[in-house]
Amino acid sequence: MDYGDYIEQLTYLLFLKMAEERGAAVPKGLDWASLKDKSGTALTDHYAGILRRLREAGGLLADIFAQATPRFNNPVNLKRVIAMIDEEDWSAMDVDVKGAAFEGLLEKAASEGKKDAGQYFTPRPLIQSICRVMKPDPRGRPEFTICDPACGTGGFLVGAYEWLVAESQGVFDRADARRIKSKTYFGQDLVPRPRRLALMNLFLHGVEPHIHLGDTIYEPDRGERYDVVLTNPPFGTKGANQAPDRDDFTVETSNKLDITWLKDESVEDSDELPEPQDLAREAITELEAVVDDLREIVTLIEKEEGVEK
Repeated sequence: MDYGDYIEQLTYLLFLKMAEERGAAVPKGLDWASLKDKSGTALTDHYAGILRRLREAGGLLADIFAQATPRFNNPVNLKRVIAMIDEEDWSAMDVDVKGAAFEGLLEKAASEGKKDAGQYFTPRPLIQSICRVMKPDPRGRPEFTICDPACGTGGFLVGAYEWLVAESQGVFDRADARRIKSKTYFGQDLVPRPRRLALMNLFLHGVEPHIHLGDTIYEPDRGERYDVVLTNPPFGTKGANQAPDRDDFTVETSNKLDITWLKDESVEDSDELPEPQDLAREAITELEAVVDDLREIVTLIEKEEGVEK
């Protein structure tokens, strides 16, 4: 099992556990509860069956589990991982658990000479601050759409929806409710695995997003326009070792980011915005807490299942 497989197996299991915690609609017999009472080869067979049947389920679940295949060979290890995950209330943590696991494992792979880990999600306090400033409110506006063209694991789209739920106290007009959940949130990402996590995150919030797999910079303009764009884009215009042939890229940039851009003194009520270093410190604390919870699982799989070096 290599690091990519390793990440995916954890996220499948975390998704099923969090779907149970949130009451999200996963077909009976393919849910977290159906995994917990099995052991031995019956467990590995059932887990393989869950992934296969969810791939074939249609709709958003089929998109989430597209090409999902089981990688656990030892049922004892799978049983232990399930037991460890079952001990925690993951939905209660104020952080994107699956995104944190994904990022942490990619960084570990990079540190061992694999490949560049990249950045696939934005710290939650930063997202919350930007949503409070932008106020992405689709209520009473039938054509209103929100997009993140470099969405990674979907943090900005989730943050925009969570901001709306807090503002509305979770109550929408009947005319708005279905449209908001199924025709408002759009995104794109170049890499399949973070896109999968974005779909998972929004599914767990009851949202049906439209997230395209592809290169936002290089692909031709599809003619889509949005009312609000919330994003933490790649810094720089180069991909595939060359600059894109586009006439709307008029300013060259480096790949360095100065976090002080967050504190814009021209913004109304700017005195109430948190200092950038406070945002960074809070984000680091939250992510470290989640990574600590996941280390036991990481160690177990490396030791007993065997991770490719």
